[in-house]
Amino acid sequence: MNAIPVYNTKWKWVMLGLVFSFLYIPIMILVFYSFNESRLVTVWAGFSTKWYVELFNDKQLIDGLKLSLTIGAMAATTAVVFGTIAAFVLQRFGKFRGETSFAFMITAPLVMPDVITGLSLLLLFISLGQFFELFAQRGMMTIWIAHVTFCTAYVTVVINSRLQELDRSIEEAAQDLGAPPWKVFFQITIPTITPALAAGWLLAFTLSLDDLVISSFVSGPSATTLPIVVFSSVRLGVSPKINALATLMILIVSCATFLAWWLMARAEKKRQREIRSAT
Repeated sequence: MNAIPVYNTKWKWVMLGLVFSFLYIPIMILVFYSFNESRLVTVWAGFSTKWYVELFNDKQLIDGLKLSLTIGAMAATTAVVFGTIAAFVLQRFGKFRGETSFAFMITAPLVMPDVITGLSLLLLFISLGQFFELFAQRGMMTIWIAHVTFCTAYVTVVINSRLQELDRSIEEAAQDLGAPPWKVFFQITIPTITPALAAGWLLAFTLSLDDLVISSFVSGPSATTLPIVVFSSVRLGVSPKINALATLMILIVSCATFLAWWLMARAEKKRQREIRSAT
């Protein structure tokens, strides 16, 4: 038998350190310069928190953040609903006429360039604006619809993969006991795929919050999301307020991630205790 090669543990740690340094040192530099006294982000002039104060006094940034969070939550929730329906159709309806076209249209935004998607949606809203007053002015509604369009594709993939692994014997047993299909769906299927629903919602929320290209096509002067505000300000020169905003977002995401990990670890320990007590 051939011996399994044993790699030097020292070089493993070196490579791991290089990878993590490449990923996280720029973030640490950004956080460090958010406490810079100077207006120049690359020149250290002393410790100060004045940019955090100016950040909360910047109405344009705060309004952009509120709009992005609102649209992100709405788009993620809607995308989860549509994505669940689409994944359920693909997995449970079997072969039907137009199945290939339906699957292609659902997953098309995954590979479609953002510029093409944004331009297509812009032309759609301009055409609809000639007949419906709702689309005459582009704003929060058009951004929300655009974000739902591409977020649904990602959510569908996540939930579809979970439905493929789902044991259908539990659903069949419930139906054999007389449970109607809608009750099986809401009381058995949905609770079983809840982790996938949560993952899809978080993924859609992140994509919506981060989107710049598509939002720039379908937004109007009455609705400016946070990425558009940040991009517009960066074009005139990076302000330390952007560093402060990024630092706060990193802090919030880190706390949310740690809380999610703690809850999952706690649930896993509880499940392991129940298994040991049952045996």
